[in-house]
Amino acid sequence: MAKATRGSERREDALSRERIVDAAIELLDDEGENGLTFRALATRLSTGPGAIYWHIANKSELLLAASDAVVARAMGEVLASATPHEAIRRIAVGVFEAIDAHPWVGVQLSRAPWETATLRIFERIGRQVQALGVPGGAQFTSASALLSYIICVSVQNAANGRLLEPSVDRAEFLETQSARWKELDAHEYPFTRTVAAQLREHDDLAEFLAGIDLILAGIAASL
Repeated sequence: MAKATRGSERREDALSRERIVDAAIELLDDEGENGLTFRALATRLSTGPGAIYWHIANKSELLLAASDAVVARAMGEVLASATPHEAIRRIAVGVFEAIDAHPWVGVQLSRAPWETATLRIFERIGRQVQALGVPGGAQFTSASALLSYIICVSVQNAANGRLLEPSVDRAEFLETQSARWKELDAHEYPFTRTVAAQLREHDDLAEFLAGIDLILAGIAASL
């Protein structure tokens, strides 16, 4: 019995939860959520599935831990800002870039909005909403609106990126779509035809931040 215990202790020392989560992030980036299995993870870590179960109960727990790790690092890289407005913009960029680099994270944030990863973002936004001077009764709504916009648009941006084959040039694709918009029926799509040129020239991150500015302008107008 003592021999088995010593073996378990050696296994725990050699394979930490952090190592497992880091390997899971790499596997998710390479293979997606369907490719994340304990067998594949064990192969990547040169161990057995049982050693992983020592630290992680199941795939759902592993996905949550991996998402939380990515978001925690993204939030840790957000520098302090002079104004709450600029701080919120930097938080937004951090989330946008994290989901762009790890599209599976966006799926997890949408799937489990009450878990720690989402709460990390909500907390950082909420503190800045308070710093803006938003009254207590409106703080939840303001922070929630910002959180929803940041996550949803970031997820959509990452999804759009996956729709194009690696060989497809983004500028050429937008040029083609812009030309199609211009050819739409003038009575049915007057607005879409008007903004067709903006589709061709737009920058995804700049448009994303412009939306943040619109929400913040609305919050400021309500104060």
